[in-house]
Amino acid sequence: MENNKSDNESKCPVNHGQVRGAVLSETNNSSTTSKCPVMHGGNTTAKESVMDWWPNALNLDILHQHDTKTNPLGHDFNYHEELKKLDIEALYKDMHALMTDSQEWWPADWGHYGGLFIRLSWHSAGSYRISDGRGGGGSGNQRFAPLNSWPDNVSLDKARRLLWPIKKKYGNKVSWADLIVLAGTIAYADMGLKTFGFAFGREDIWHPETDTYWGAEKEWLAPSDERYDNVDKPSTMENPLAAVQMGLIYVNPEGVNGKPDPLKTAAQVRETFERMAMNDEETVALTAGGHTVGKTHGNGDASILGPEPEAANVEEQGLGWHNPNKSGKGRYTVTSGLEGAWTTHPTKWDGGFFEMLFNHEWESVKSPAGAWQWEPVSIKDEDRPVDVEDSSIRHNPMMTDADMAMKVDPIYKEISLKFMNDQHYFSDTFARAWFKLTHRDMGPKARYFGIDVPKEDLIWQDPIPTGTADYNVAAVKKKISSTNLTISEMVATAWDSARTFRGSDIRGGANGSRIRLAPQKDWEGNEPKRLAHVLSVLEPIAAESGISIADTIVLAGNIGIEKAAKAAGFDITVSFAPGRGDATDEMTDAASFEPLEPLADGYRNWSKKDYVVSPEELMLDRTQLMGLTAPEMTVLVGGMRMLGTNYGNTKHGVFTDTVGKLTNDFFVNITDMANTWKPIEKGLYNICDRKTGAVKWTATRMDLVFGSNSILRSYSEVYAQDDNKEKFVNDFVKAWVKVMNADRFDLN
Repeated sequence: MENNKSDNESKCPVNHGQVRGAVLSETNNSSTTSKCPVMHGGNTTAKESVMDWWPNALNLDILHQHDTKTNPLGHDFNYHEELKKLDIEALYKDMHALMTDSQEWWPADWGHYGGLFIRLSWHSAGSYRISDGRGGGGSGNQRFAPLNSWPDNVSLDKARRLLWPIKKKYGNKVSWADLIVLAGTIAYADMGLKTFGFAFGREDIWHPETDTYWGAEKEWLAPSDERYDNVDKPSTMENPLAAVQMGLIYVNPEGVNGKPDPLKTAAQVRETFERMAMNDEETVALTAGGHTVGKTHGNGDASILGPEPEAANVEEQGLGWHNPNKSGKGRYTVTSGLEGAWTTHPTKWDGGFFEMLFNHEWESVKSPAGAWQWEPVSIKDEDRPVDVEDSSIRHNPMMTDADMAMKVDPIYKEISLKFMNDQHYFSDTFARAWFKLTHRDMGPKARYFGIDVPKEDLIWQDPIPTGTADYNVAAVKKKISSTNLTISEMVATAWDSARTFRGSDIRGGANGSRIRLAPQKDWEGNEPKRLAHVLSVLEPIAAESGISIADTIVLAGNIGIEKAAKAAGFDITVSFAPGRGDATDEMTDAASFEPLEPLADGYRNWSKKDYVVSPEELMLDRTQLMGLTAPEMTVLVGGMRMLGTNYGNTKHGVFTDTVGKLTNDFFVNITDMANTWKPIEKGLYNICDRKTGAVKWTATRMDLVFGSNSILRSYSEVYAQDDNKEKFVNDFVKAWVKVMNADRFDLN
């Protein structure tokens, strides 16, 4: 993809990296003697794939991630049912025991694995970004490429392998995703922190998340300039990214582009943590709390490390970064390249980070591995941490450039001193921030499971009151049907309410009816004037009936579809599950909802402005976030066009003379060879009669892709068939209900 950053309109608002196409693979034509007797290009490599030949074609792979065929547990496996069998207290006991069960093959620093397991959990959860909700620890994705081989994740392969005996013991009753995140929480508790809580409920994936865009760079740790308009202005970092360089979780610990400058690093830290939905106080708490325990590893030559797990030879058995230097472990471990502990007592939760930071002057030096770090100009011997293997040896503590930022940035410094002077406040703030970090992408509390789920509702959990489910649905439908609302008004409003759902971090959706609150009520894509009119009709009905506005909005959409289906000759009832609640402004963190704003919606044939990526790619991104498949996308788009739900009531793609009837006309006409398709201006086309040349309809790229893309055309042809008119209606309704109920975890 082109990376044109000349103006705001050219920036891509979505996960464009994987929508665009696959990376071209290498080919080997060195000799005929090495020819393979099997069709190797089709089973272990991407050689000569469709996207290799036609890299500009629309790549639908983003909609095919985590196919059930990759799941070894089968269709009937239900993780939440397995969790009910889990002996949580026994698991906790085993996890606490593991913290000090040092293994010879990978010994624990100072005999305690706490620092390693905290880093494991942190780097799993820390890949989350609020812009598209992708990343995070909610799926166990750290087991797979590229995360398992990121430069920032060196040695975490060892941490996961240390957890294997416990995973083996508890089996299906605890997921890798839960276990990886739990490890850090147990580590903190074992070292003295009163944790805020923990929730199980993260389900594992079984295939790399190639639908996540981590950046366009072609090399690890490429200069951060590549993802900024101006590296001196962190806010210009490319969306949806949060980390400053390819292969890092947050910022470069040595400084911006590896050059120490704490004040400059502070600006990057602030932007990065904001993109993870963390404020300044949470940022300081996490930075200090994360570095209160454990150490960095750089006692050796980083250049001699072996390849990462994905590139290592089979005899490494999934491990990477083999270190040939002496023992290659313990005191000779090389991870980040920085070397040393932050505090005097690195296996104890205390206020040692702030005491070390503020009670010493610091100078920039090179680690044994050649990485920039900060060490005290002078320090008492008893304040220096002891060696990880020999307690009679002491070493200088160290600080990263990001740590020094907590001292030199005025805002961070003020917060740090407050924490330094109130250990209880620091511990509580950190515990809450850690809980948020490790649970941010889990979604609502309805998905939480366990004996340590906090009772307190937190605003970042997007709380929603329980709605009324016991009421006469038919009576409410009758009231809605008697209004003057049109089919398109009812369907479009219900759609706009539900389309915010993101499966990436389980946020958004129709439940809560936040479409009537700031900021959603003012989003351009929600057509505020039309929305206000529909709400003015539906809100009195909800109040009179004693039910939620959220339920009323969805019911109205269902009624519109039922009317449209009946007009097309099909008497159907759209499935409805009552019980949604209505959130209030006080329950809504308006700022954190801003990234959920749709900037384009192919289902309503709308784009806010032109972007680098094509409108059809934007449609794929929204489809993937909503959890829909390619066939579901196809049938919904075709049906929505027939219902007249286009943004602004445009006629693009409305290939019918009977708007408001749920017919398959969209597919009949997109596949009809009696038509020709002619571009008239950027992104717009005329559909003309092939014989007369008369213009019959207009269309956008989002319409024509269902005839031009070979896969989408195959679906369109199914729905265009004379014998599939009823199938079209049934499939549309099924997909519609899926969207309306995407956020109804209370139903499970």
